[in-house]
Amino acid sequence: MPVILGIESSCDETSAAVCVDGVMLSNVIANQTIHEAYGGVVPELASRVHQQNIVPAVQQALSNAKVNKNDIDAVAFTRGPGLLGSLLVGVSFAKAFALAKNLPLIEINHMQAHILAHFIAEDKPSFPFLCLTVSGGHTQIVLVKDYFDMEIIGQTLDDAAGEAMDKTSKILGLPYPGGPLIDKNARLGNPEAYKFPEPQIPGFDFSFSGLKTSILYFIRDNIAADPDFIQKNLADICASVEKRIASILLNKLQKAAMQYNIKDIALAGGVSANTGLRQGLLEMGAKNGWKCFIPKFEYCTDNAAMIAIAGYYKYLKGEFADQHIAPMARMPF
Repeated sequence: MPVILGIESSCDETSAAVCVDGVMLSNVIANQTIHEAYGGVVPELASRVHQQNIVPAVQQALSNAKVNKNDIDAVAFTRGPGLLGSLLVGVSFAKAFALAKNLPLIEINHMQAHILAHFIAEDKPSFPFLCLTVSGGHTQIVLVKDYFDMEIIGQTLDDAAGEAMDKTSKILGLPYPGGPLIDKNARLGNPEAYKFPEPQIPGFDFSFSGLKTSILYFIRDNIAADPDFIQKNLADICASVEKRIASILLNKLQKAAMQYNIKDIALAGGVSANTGLRQGLLEMGAKNGWKCFIPKFEYCTDNAAMIAIAGYYKYLKGEFADQHIAPMARMPF
């Protein structure tokens, strides 16, 4: 029964988790509130706070799992992609812990881990399945043939869906982080109130830069006519934007599912916590006869549980890294 310690520090969440024989016993996430004052993640500040949080997070994860550090069989860590300074903290801690305890290291690709988060739960997708992976920095449709045999069949050509939501929240004057606030306000609004364009991109690829510009001009023009336009219509604006982003994502996913004739469909990444997107997937799945898989909220955003479960499957394959490994801000899928 391998005991895997997972470490995640790719952006602004410091997280540690313990997995025993594929069963998740703990998942501790330390969020960073310092970035709220700046309206976004400040990389230098993020790396400093990681240094403060990582030891307490690991100690809490071990305590919650009722596991002693001497029981750990391997240390899995996020190598990339992510903010280099943030990654460096997690990688350095993992290497030091492994060296001190003479344990093997397991490097994990952050985006692959988001997909493998589906294997934390008892109800798991069957291979091959399609996974729509949506975060602040990535938007991908991935054909998952095995645990580490994955092919990106569609991705954003410019901005990610999460970035489009964050940009919209800034335009609307909402505080950081804006994604959850877009979601909260959208629940109170009419998604049919305003129409935003859907980019016509061939194949399974995405583009969100044009949508962002459209939203910016829409808000600018309406504020010129009525300075209180946002305050009067915030819920409807959020609901309409959320619906358009979800439709862009789901229409491409449906197209891919039909072409590949796949019925097991998964959703992953931070934006998969969005209520409108989750509900949209379930409704589309019901119409198409899909079996849909959506992780629990705690496994959608960046977390170490997904790193630990990915590490578990790599441990079974005997795929280990050495002490010379370095973090990668951009890491090949």
